[in-house]
Amino acid sequence: METRDGLADFPQKCLFQVQLPIISFVRIDAPARSQAEQRAWYFYDWANSAFPTAVVTTFLGPYLTAIAKRAAGPDGFVYLGGIPLDARSVWGYTVALSVILQVLILPPLGAWADHGGRKKQLLGAAAYLGASATMLLYFLQGANWQLGVGLFVVANVAFGAGNVIYNSFLPDIAAPEERDRVSSRGWGIGYLGGGLALALNLLLYLKAESFGITEGHAVRISLLATGVWWAVFTLIPLFWLKNRPAQNRGPARHGIFSASFGQLFRTLRDLRRYPQAMVFLIAYLLYNDAIQAVIALSSQFGSDELAIPMSSLTSVILMVQFVAFLGAMSFGSIAARIGAKRTILTTLIVWTGVLGYIYSVQTAKGFFIAAAFVALVMGGSQALSRSLFSQMIPRSREAEYFGLYEVSDKGTSWLAPLFFGLALQFTKSYRLAILSLITFFILGFLVLLRVNVNQGKLEAAR
Repeated sequence: METRDGLADFPQKCLFQVQLPIISFVRIDAPARSQAEQRAWYFYDWANSAFPTAVVTTFLGPYLTAIAKRAAGPDGFVYLGGIPLDARSVWGYTVALSVILQVLILPPLGAWADHGGRKKQLLGAAAYLGASATMLLYFLQGANWQLGVGLFVVANVAFGAGNVIYNSFLPDIAAPEERDRVSSRGWGIGYLGGGLALALNLLLYLKAESFGITEGHAVRISLLATGVWWAVFTLIPLFWLKNRPAQNRGPARHGIFSASFGQLFRTLRDLRRYPQAMVFLIAYLLYNDAIQAVIALSSQFGSDELAIPMSSLTSVILMVQFVAFLGAMSFGSIAARIGAKRTILTTLIVWTGVLGYIYSVQTAKGFFIAAAFVALVMGGSQALSRSLFSQMIPRSREAEYFGLYEVSDKGTSWLAPLFFGLALQFTKSYRLAILSLITFFILGFLVLLRVNVNQGKLEAAR
């Protein structure tokens, strides 16, 4: 959320326009310092949102698929350790591998972060590992698809790790009554950052010929620029955020350095002591998996089913980013009046209605309308989910529990896309496949109804 060219000019031009206080880079008293931490915290969403928007959603999938096809034999297969892989499936397998590694790595990483009291250092390490791997994607060309697989897996796991630590700062910098507002602002600012970074990259891509470069080279520059964006803007939260003293829970009991499986099972077992948080997490895994699936699959629906040209689809992606900012900010205000849980339930009703509408969409105009409604509720449902979960988990173990939460956060869905793929395979209809995702929103809605937020806060306090 701050400076592309300098630390002084951009906050005054951007943050003031979104009605956030301006950051002043001077030492101030404790209460204002807390607000400065909140503003600095927003910057990490601004910094890393370029990765899922530009790399995951827009550029790398088609580019890596083209490279894998170039390396494939006459049968269309490439080989990894003797295992035949359809070149068209390499991207999907790559994303799945990164998600599996996140499931194994993020919970123990979160426990380690909680125990060590050095969350800021871990945030920096994760951010710069991910940003470096993203920048190295610039060298992805020719037929070396394995390089792309390896670098993306590292980048996406680091992206998830950074989000675990980033989310765990929320209880440190905001009181319970502030978290809906702070989380919504962070998410909204992230959409602005991701949208601006994507807009600049798309400008380069669409004008590649006039710049005297090929489209492939423009993609590689965009991947490099995304990593640079992530790295540069991460400096701001690293400067302002503060470590808090860790409560020593005992590494022997909680196995800070134990095997990933062991820590994952220990965290899941401990989660039973917080039944309201557990019920909420189940609801979140259901409905957010569908949210991520809609984000990932909507462009495929627009391209294959509605024959919308790529130039128009990229315009939709940009529009979604900026409308989602307004949605996240608006739903934060709504939550202040009716509560986060009721607001999330409202967004799930809208999600269900939007998918029903998409089933009947026949034109590009209808697709744009559906995308606008998706953008409005997308940021609100995700931002408020984060703040609500933060109030129902135990203090000093936030990163450990956000390690579980992150398994279905940005870009890490798997069940809903599998459901979509099976529905598409057996019905041969994109419309029925999209409609099938309503199941996840309905189930998530019903499970979320069972969450007693006040009881969850009491369980966390104990």
